[in-house]
Amino acid sequence: MTELVITIFVLGYIAIAFENSIKINKSAVALITGVLCWTVYILLSPDTNTVSHGLEQHLGGLSGILFFLLGAMTIVELIDAHDGFDIITSSIHQTDQRKLLWIIGLISFFLSSILDNLTTTIVMVSLLRKLIRSDKDRLFFAGIVVIAANAGGAWTPIGDVTTTMLWMGGQISTLNIMKKLFLPSILSLTVPLTFLSFKIKGRVERPNHKADRNLTLSQKHKAIVFFSGILVLVLVPVFKTATHLPPYMGILLGMGFLWVITEIMHRGKNEEVKDALSVVQALRRIDTPSILFFLGILVSISALQSIGILSSLANWMTANIKNDNIIIISIGLLSSIVDNVPLVAATQGMYDLVQYPTDHYFWEFLAYCAGTGGSILIIGSAAGVAAMGMEKINFFWYLKNISLIALLGYLAGAFIYIMQNFIWG
Repeated sequence: MTELVITIFVLGYIAIAFENSIKINKSAVALITGVLCWTVYILLSPDTNTVSHGLEQHLGGLSGILFFLLGAMTIVELIDAHDGFDIITSSIHQTDQRKLLWIIGLISFFLSSILDNLTTTIVMVSLLRKLIRSDKDRLFFAGIVVIAANAGGAWTPIGDVTTTMLWMGGQISTLNIMKKLFLPSILSLTVPLTFLSFKIKGRVERPNHKADRNLTLSQKHKAIVFFSGILVLVLVPVFKTATHLPPYMGILLGMGFLWVITEIMHRGKNEEVKDALSVVQALRRIDTPSILFFLGILVSISALQSIGILSSLANWMTANIKNDNIIIISIGLLSSIVDNVPLVAATQGMYDLVQYPTDHYFWEFLAYCAGTGGSILIIGSAAGVAAMGMEKINFFWYLKNISLIALLGYLAGAFIYIMQNFIWG
C-alpha cells in the first residue's frame, strides 16, 4: 500500500511539474492525486473506520487553511476593487528593476514577520500587478516574494505556521527566536536578491490604469477600505493569540466587518456601482482554481502523513544520520517537496523537551530550515503554491530561474546560524 500511494503522489507531482507539456490544469491533477491517495489507503486498510476518522481530522485543519486563503484573497480583491493599492504604488516611484527588486523583497520580508508568509504573498503579488506590466518581468519579482515571505516568516512566532507550532509547543520562546534567526533569515533573502540583481536589468513599465467611468471613488473611501483591510490582516495573529481560536476565524471575522463597512459606505449608490464594489463581487473574482490546487496538494500530503510515510522517513534519518545539523538541513530540503507542517509535527513527536529543552539549538535551527527550505521549489510552501496559482508560474521556470538562488540563500543562512551559535552560543 505504501509503495502504491508514494507512486501516485510522485506521478501527480510529475504531472503538475509538466502542466504546460501535457496541457492539463494542475488543479485537476492535484485533486485527483489527493483523492486517489486516500482511496488506495482506505481500500487496502483493514480498518476503514480509522481511515475515515483520520480524514475527517485532517479535513478540519485543511478547511481552516482554505477558509483563511478564501478570506485573505477576498480582502485583497476588495482593496483592489477600491483602488486601495494606489496608496502604496503612488509612493513607489522606482522603475529600475534591480532597485525595485530590493524594495519588494525587503517589504515582503518584514511584512511576513508581522502577518504570515501566505497572506504576505497574496498581498504582494496583487501589488506587483499594479507596479509591473510585463508578465515575464513580474515572474522574477514573484519568485523573490516567495523567498522573502518564507524567510521573513521564519524568525517570528507568527510569521510561519511551523515556527508557530514550535512556539505553541514550548520548543522556542518569542524574543530568543527573533534574536537568533533574524540574521540567518535576512541572509537567506539577500543572497538570492544579490544573484538576481546581476540577472535582471532595465526598467519596468507600469500597467495602464483603466478607470471605470461608472465608479466614482473618493480618496477617503480608498483609504478607509485599504487601511481597514490591512488592519484586519495584521490583527489576525493578535486575535489568534488572544482567543486561541485558529487564524481562519480571525480572517472571517475581519472579512465580515469589512463587508459591513463597504455596504454602509456604498448604500446610497446605484445597484451597478454597489455590486462592483461589494464583497460578493470580490468573491466572484478570486482565483478559485488556486484554492482547489491548494486543497489537492494538502490532501495528498495528509495521506502521506496518515499512512506514516513521513514519520518513518524522520525515524530513518534519526537512525542513520547521527549529525543534528545534517538531519535538520535535510528536513528543510525535504520540505521543498512535501509540506513542512507534518515534517515539523513528526520531529516534535520524536524529540521531547527533556532531550532538547526550550530554545535549544536543535529547535531554533529546525524553525529556520523548515521555514525557508520550502522556497527551493515552487510547491514547497504555502507562499509558493499561492504565487504559482495567482501568477501562473510554471514549475520548471521556477526550477530554472529561482530554485538555485533560493538553495544558495538557504545554505548561506544555515551556515551563518551554525557559525553564529559556534561563536556566541
